[in-house]
Amino acid sequence: MHVRSAATAALLLVSALALTGCSSSGDTKADAGPAKPKPPAASPAPDPADAGPSAAPDPNAKPAGPVLPDAKLTPKTGSFKENEKKYLSGRVPEKTDPAAVLQTGQETCQRVERTAKRDKDAAAASIASGEVTGARDAITFLCPDQKPVLDAAQKGFGDGSRANPAAGTYRALTQTATCTWEAKSKDGAVLASGPEAPPKPGDRITATIPAGAAEFTSTNCYAWLPA
Repeated sequence: MHVRSAATAALLLVSALALTGCSSSGDTKADAGPAKPKPPAASPAPDPADAGPSAAPDPNAKPAGPVLPDAKLTPKTGSFKENEKKYLSGRVPEKTDPAAVLQTGQETCQRVERTAKRDKDAAAASIASGEVTGARDAITFLCPDQKPVLDAAQKGFGDGSRANPAAGTYRALTQTATCTWEAKSKDGAVLASGPEAPPKPGDRITATIPAGAAEFTSTNCYAWLPA
């Protein structure tokens, strides 16, 4: 009886050790490292309608889609002035606050006015270069006192390539000495280029576009205005 009890005890001990080993093996796998988190579900694409008034269109061009009729161009409080209504006409997309669109034009005016107060040439160059957008309509309807700046800008053009440029002498509105330019004919022949000598910082850079030039290209010159 004693032998049987000892054998039974030994058998139970072996079984317990086997179970312990299985448990330890499982723990080892669990301790090998934390499970990698599952990637989050893809976020839905934002609805353009949720953008709100801040998604006002580029004031350079009126929206192609449905716009608010003039009769509905009213602010939440107060009323628009006549010149403001003219600026907004055909410019406010449906479901857009007209006041937000008007604010875009007013900010354009403020930017031009601030720059022109210090340097009218710089203000005109910022429009000609495309740095300030929507200036034409904003100035025409909202800040007509800046019309001289707009007129100067419309006679100039920005850096880069320009087809069929008007003949004449222009000055570069830049502070860098790396400005270069050239005028070409229709067959690609260089008609004129410059500067003839490397300019020094602060030198005034001018370009004379001959009659018949088909293309004018400049680099690092920012913008050009009539000299």
